[in-house]
Amino acid sequence: MKQLDQLSRRDFIKNTAGAAAALTIPTIIPASAFGANDKVRVAVLGLNGRGKNHISGYSNLSNVELATFCDPDNNVLQKTAQEFESKSGKKVKTEQDLRRVMEDKSIDVVSIATPNHWHALATIWACQAGKDVYVEKPGSHNFAEGRKMIDAAKKYNRIVQHGVQLRSSEAMKEAVKHLRDGLIGNVYMARGLVYKWRPDIGNKGTEPVPEGLNYDLWTGPAEMKPFSRNYVHYNWHWNWNYGNGDIGNQGIHETDLCMWGLGVDTFPEKITSAGGKFLWDDCQETPEVLSSTYIYPKEKKIIEFEVRPWMTNKEDGVDIGNIFYGSEGYMVVKGYDFYETFLGRERKPGPTRKAGGDHYKNFIDAVVARDSSILNGPVETAHLSSGLAHLGNIAYRTGRALTFDPKTEKFVGDKEANAMLTRKYRAPYVVDVV
Repeated sequence: MKQLDQLSRRDFIKNTAGAAAALTIPTIIPASAFGANDKVRVAVLGLNGRGKNHISGYSNLSNVELATFCDPDNNVLQKTAQEFESKSGKKVKTEQDLRRVMEDKSIDVVSIATPNHWHALATIWACQAGKDVYVEKPGSHNFAEGRKMIDAAKKYNRIVQHGVQLRSSEAMKEAVKHLRDGLIGNVYMARGLVYKWRPDIGNKGTEPVPEGLNYDLWTGPAEMKPFSRNYVHYNWHWNWNYGNGDIGNQGIHETDLCMWGLGVDTFPEKITSAGGKFLWDDCQETPEVLSSTYIYPKEKKIIEFEVRPWMTNKEDGVDIGNIFYGSEGYMVVKGYDFYETFLGRERKPGPTRKAGGDHYKNFIDAVVARDSSILNGPVETAHLSSGLAHLGNIAYRTGRALTFDPKTEKFVGDKEANAMLTRKYRAPYVVDVV
């Protein structure tokens, strides 16, 4: 097939429509390169939490038009649209069903800020519909979905950016260069730290579905359960059916930086993970405390990741961030945009910098250029950083040390663990690449 920049979107649909015909959504490519006035027309899917950041981020870009908001909760949808109109003076189209967004020929980009269990399917559907994608972390809800996202982006020649915004931070780029250049010597270990204020979430039981919420759409690929405010709208993070705990929430930024900083572009061979619930007698299923270790014997590298809640000390000032250890010193990363280094046995202060970046602009620049090579957080990071978190969760849930084959992306001789690499999907919301 010719490269996308060598053919029109009308030609592209002729080549891809047949392959996607089996989907429950039609494949429709925008007729023009971009929307009116040569602006990239964006639809934001999911308007709570990170969705608000997506709206803010795209609003800062002069070559972007926020065209559509989509959320299965019509109350959230209309409130957000009204707030946006009041602030910007512009109306946006509203949709409860993301499939209608995929059908809209005028939309160039979908920006996904739904709960985790929708990330992969929404990404794949968008790619099949000829739209480029910005998808929040974690890219996938389970390990197998990440590979399917890569396959979809490649098959349909789409630009897919993973929401690990620290990769667009100028300070983080400089920090990784220092690691590559040997500032702290041979870098053998990375740690990811997530010490967040996580309170008791209680147990609200079940109740009728609230008016305005399309609960079937909200549940999507996940197992259908009676409605509960235990997980709608935020605390789904702590329920395995929808979320992945903090290692798969905030922790994706840290697992991503661990892998990036160590220069590993594959999965570990040995995984151990332990933790549990020690504080609250609430309905949270994921562990409050989790310590995971990932060993790369061939590369002689090790990653340690920690979730710790409530009251805790900081480590060299880090509560959310990373620490890298080398033979000649160590590096401390705080948040998304600041690093400092300490060199030699005396821990002499070395290079340091604080500087951010614009992950949304990087994505839109790649969309306009039709060049995925300039993405700071390409779709492969959605599989690697999210996959690392999933492996840690599987080791925790099985309660034993696991051996993993990075080439086959399967556990060695462990049927139970391998079964947890994917999930049973609820029709018609099935994650696949057609």
